[in-house]
Amino acid sequence: MFPLNSNATIREHLEIFLKTNHMTLNQFSEISGVNSGTLSGTLNGSRPIGMQQLDRITKGMGLEEGYFYDLYIQECFVHSGPDWRRLRPFLYRCAELDKVEYMEEAVNLIMDNLSYAPLLFELAEQLYHEGRLIAARPLYRCVAESEKMQHSERLALSQYRLFTIGLSKDQMSNLALATQFEFFVDRLDEPYQLDGLNDLINVYASLRLWDKVRTFAEQLKLKAMIQYELNKKAKVVEHTSKKQVLFYVFYADLALGEVCYFYEEYGEALQFVDSYADATWVTNPTEEENVVIHQFAEWAEGNRYLYELMSGKTEVIQYYLNYISKRESEIFPALCAIVTAANRFDINIDLVLNEYEPYIIDQEQNSRIGKISEQYTNDQYGALLINLGKYYLMRERYNRGYKAILNGLDFAIRIRNKDGILDCIKEFEKFRDYALEEVKLRYSQLIQEV
Repeated sequence: MFPLNSNATIREHLEIFLKTNHMTLNQFSEISGVNSGTLSGTLNGSRPIGMQQLDRITKGMGLEEGYFYDLYIQECFVHSGPDWRRLRPFLYRCAELDKVEYMEEAVNLIMDNLSYAPLLFELAEQLYHEGRLIAARPLYRCVAESEKMQHSERLALSQYRLFTIGLSKDQMSNLALATQFEFFVDRLDEPYQLDGLNDLINVYASLRLWDKVRTFAEQLKLKAMIQYELNKKAKVVEHTSKKQVLFYVFYADLALGEVCYFYEEYGEALQFVDSYADATWVTNPTEEENVVIHQFAEWAEGNRYLYELMSGKTEVIQYYLNYISKRESEIFPALCAIVTAANRFDINIDLVLNEYEPYIIDQEQNSRIGKISEQYTNDQYGALLINLGKYYLMRERYNRGYKAILNGLDFAIRIRNKDGILDCIKEFEKFRDYALEEVKLRYSQLIQEV
């Protein structure tokens, strides 16, 4: 590789390269694909270096893509002042090469200039819709910081994008993101509000913050019903949410039913089941709406079995098993519920666990109308491991019980689920005296990670 002087400019590096390799401008022009007149103007300083020329010059010198980007920032945006006609191509090229650190460095230079906010937002939206989410993040962050006192819809949408881009398996991080975003959800345009409320519900459900879930589910139901009525009257819908508006109407009731379920208010939970099972009020449903209606009707059947089972009607367990035997996508959530019920009502479910053991894994869950929230699925999986551990330990099948509890502890540590960590510790300590030394050793190693 060509030796570089860290104090030299890009032009000086090119001059040194040409001299060292005894190369003329015409020769380098053939190698790099840059016009010799452009190269001459670049060397004498009369022509600014464009992004395309920079990349070709870099390649012609045998250097890796983006090698001069740090210098380019200093020369073109620090010493000369940012010009959007040059800054935009630079940011987009960095996004293509996943060089997000240079994007952050460049946008930090213009953070205090409000005139750049709409331009940065437009580019961020382009990157977002192209699937370049990590590259879009520093741009949204800059817009959010620049317009934090403006109360604009652009600010709210930037905060929403930062929220969704930032979601991960880390529950503590997700809590911080949700807490920050919830103050902006009401400032979004109505369809985005439906999406935002739905995402907040999923995150807070994964964190078991059921009062938050109830608050946002009630808001979602009200706003979705209003939007549904407006859409029926409107001849043209200018902007739509991610899903059919009808989905949000039903999903709000489903979430409210889940809140009642976790507060052991099973009668009230069944009332919400009846609500999202009933689509008789929907007039002339479209084909897409019929898909939503059928999915919620299916979920209603499964949740009805679940809530009756958890209220003590253990005789419905066979109906529940018949239900999931024909619906592979419902097996995982049903197993979570059945194991919990087995521990509560002392039901032997060995045959069920043997039959469905391949489904006790951490994997993406889907339905006919889309992917189930990853955050909620992670929480369910962690709880399933803990409850499996309880089930086996209470039946003195210690090897299986400790394995499930320690796997649950490991998973809870990885996703930073403090409630899960405490549940695992509590359960292990209850049965510590029966554990072999190697089991205690692994437990001690995991505790040190906490």
